[in-house]
Amino acid sequence: MKRLRIVFCGTPQFAVPPLKHLLEQADFEIEGVFTQPDRPRGRGQEVSFSAVKEAALAANLPLFQPAKIRTPEAEEQLRSLAPDAVVIIAYGQIVPARLLTIPRLGWINLHASLLPKYRGAAPIHWAIANGESVTGNTTMRIDAGMDTGEMLLQQELAIGPEETAPEVAARLSQAGAALMAESLRGLNEGTITPRKQDHEAASLAPMLKREDGEIDWRRRAQEIYNRMRGFTPWPGAYTEFRRQTCHLQGRPVEGETSSEAPGTLLMHKEGLRAVCGAATILELNHVKVEGRKQISAMEFARGARLHIGERFGKP
Repeated sequence: MKRLRIVFCGTPQFAVPPLKHLLEQADFEIEGVFTQPDRPRGRGQEVSFSAVKEAALAANLPLFQPAKIRTPEAEEQLRSLAPDAVVIIAYGQIVPARLLTIPRLGWINLHASLLPKYRGAAPIHWAIANGESVTGNTTMRIDAGMDTGEMLLQQELAIGPEETAPEVAARLSQAGAALMAESLRGLNEGTITPRKQDHEAASLAPMLKREDGEIDWRRRAQEIYNRMRGFTPWPGAYTEFRRQTCHLQGRPVEGETSSEAPGTLLMHKEGLRAVCGAATILELNHVKVEGRKQISAMEFARGARLHIGERFGKP
């Protein structure tokens, strides 16, 4: 049996289950792995390996870490590997058009949304933040655009009402591993007909910015909660209190309302609450004042000695 020659491009943990799954398949041969260069990470800024590099080293795979994949040296490396297909998952670099013709089957991407919805760098985060109850994976052949290539296969996945972005990402990654293998086989055997995307129906999921995490208390409690789940672990959900930044965790209170202004803090026998838009209420679980450790919302309330009518948000 002639094996399909694969080059794998990926960087974060999301790409690791598909890489490991392809390694387990008898009809695929991983000829090399491309991942981002080692970079300082965390508070100590210690240089660490990407999750994909760790997996590639453990499997004794040839490893390449070009600073830019568009360089002539990287192109030469790719051509020398002579792949039938390049699998690219959350690699973190834009691939120039001249490299797209190197593999005969193309560059095959696993994108964590039901394209054309949520094109861009943060599809899982924005799907949750926008209150979607269903998301999924799409395999596609990449082109010169941003997630605009022809689609191969799709699978749906429900988003749990309390799931966070890392939890959904882990499930999508596991489910997408088999979908990628099925897509490669279908392309190679000619049983998959690539489908053009409906560009008119596209929506965007841009890279997250710190300011996306700032709570707008005019939003309904459910909307704020969705953004808390979607923007975990970064940028989180934060607000200002007495000119200090506070990161919050909480959940909506069903069936109760308040006529107080959005952002107003309410002491309640059940705990600390904040009024949101449309008179809805958010029950607070934890508060982390910037520069301090996370504490329970009740500990925060006792320590702050709240005044009647005090509000979250800028004055």
